[in-house]
Amino acid sequence: MTLSIAASTQNLAPEAVFAVLERVRQRKPKVHAITNSVAQGFTANVLLALGAVPSMTIAPEEVAGFASSADALVINLGTSDDVRQTAIPFAIEAAKAAGRPVLIDPVFVDRSPPRCAFAKDLMKSGPSLVRANEAEIAALFAERSEVDALISAGTVFAVTGEEDKIESLGEDYRLRNGHALMARVTATGCAGGAVLAAFASVEPDTAFAAACGLSVFNIAGEIAASRSAGPGSLVPELLDALFGLTARDIESRLQTG
Repeated sequence: MTLSIAASTQNLAPEAVFAVLERVRQRKPKVHAITNSVAQGFTANVLLALGAVPSMTIAPEEVAGFASSADALVINLGTSDDVRQTAIPFAIEAAKAAGRPVLIDPVFVDRSPPRCAFAKDLMKSGPSLVRANEAEIAALFAERSEVDALISAGTVFAVTGEEDKIESLGEDYRLRNGHALMARVTATGCAGGAVLAAFASVEPDTAFAAACGLSVFNIAGEIAASRSAGPGSLVPELLDALFGLTARDIESRLQTG
């Protein structure tokens, strides 16, 4: 199933995107990420470069405390082990009880039936954001009506690909920033999901927050790619680009609508 976006989509104003980025930098939101083992260090560094404060524990006995005291929660299923599967429901329950945005990134559910079944159960919690590619969406939802039910309840979908798409009950967005080199470094997508969560923690319009977060991360990726010689140098350049991203960078590069 392909998640289609309405023909009429919203444009993003560069100054509005930068304003939300500045809010992240000023407020320094705490983002708790239960993510895969490959992505943990990179995700933490991306959040720090952005201006947010990461925490990463997966211990079931302490994860609820971290999730409830954070400003946003990220659930990434790239590593689906017993410890994470035990901890994740505790974290989601605690974050939702505290009124925090919850992002679920159902990594590779199209390649693992048990992981897909677990992700489907998590969808019943009504996450604030689902970040996925088209293959993962198709694996999770057999019918368009299942997606519509979540959207009607307030979930925002950020569907990534050559063109990123945001679909919500209100605004829809098409976003076209990014660089192919980003796909040659592991965990860029996972870290990008954490950026969306950070933006959602300071902006109550979740669809707008997701569009701003994706644009900022992908514009930083473009800048990093222009400065790097390949995947090895992309990572430090990406961190530097996020740290130093300016209003002019966004204005000159933003592709939306």
